[in-house]
Amino acid sequence: MFEPYFAPLPTAFDDSREQPPEAQLEQLGHVLMAEVVDVLSDTQLEDFRTTICEALIGAFHSAAQRIEREADKQRDEINRLMRENDGSEVADVELQEATAKTRAADMAVAAVEAIRDAAAQAYTSATGEVWTAWRGAVRASRTTAAQIEARDALRTAKARKHAATDPGATVVAFRAAPQADTADDAHRIFDALNWARQQWPDMALATTGAKGGEKIAIKWAQQKKVTLVLAKADFDKNGRAAPFRANDQLLDLDPVCVLTLPNTLNSERGAGLQPFGPALNLGQKAAEKGVRHVPVKSRA
Repeated sequence: MFEPYFAPLPTAFDDSREQPPEAQLEQLGHVLMAEVVDVLSDTQLEDFRTTICEALIGAFHSAAQRIEREADKQRDEINRLMRENDGSEVADVELQEATAKTRAADMAVAAVEAIRDAAAQAYTSATGEVWTAWRGAVRASRTTAAQIEARDALRTAKARKHAATDPGATVVAFRAAPQADTADDAHRIFDALNWARQQWPDMALATTGAKGGEKIAIKWAQQKKVTLVLAKADFDKNGRAAPFRANDQLLDLDPVCVLTLPNTLNSERGAGLQPFGPALNLGQKAAEKGVRHVPVKSRA
């Protein structure tokens, strides 16, 4: 996917250096993450492995965002040069240089995102955990689904009300208990989300990204290339009310359906465990607003 895009660009801005091929970029991401997981496993740092691994993947994500901001500045410079172009050779050279810098930055963004996505895949394969960006959007690629923040989606939805020709994606919201992470839960979560996608083929999945069943739902979205909308609980701002404020954000997205799994479907693990309050709360609020609520249950 990268090589056809990258190949003609070096000669376009007179740079003889080659762009690393896609396979090497992906290998770099896999190797880096595999090495980190291997070194930390079975040591005292294993308890902090998730934080360290996610911080490493996040570093590549931050790097891509930083380079992209530089590319945006160059695009602004290109627009300025085009407005002020007087037809001179000097102006033409300046425009070519700005264009070359923009292309180089765009290539660098794509390359860093390839490393990030490969590292995230290796992380999931090694630990079963799913990396999601703490802030900002993640563009969809061949191997990942798009990810956007709920507040950004809400701003876009408000703007879309003035553009009748852009209906946008259909949102399906999902909340699940942290303990709903067994094989029984995974099978039924996948069944429920597959059903939802049959009902609304253009669906986007909205969740808070919490541990347990919601991480399983994110894996499904990545496999199906379904856009993710993350309304993460902000405990620094809202304290104990954060999971419930996240529910309000999910409902503000005007979902067509809410799916909930307030407890694990594994009878042995679920014995004695209380249902997950935030999942129950989302189902109750959905019913009060007249939003369709479908609890995820065991097979009959």
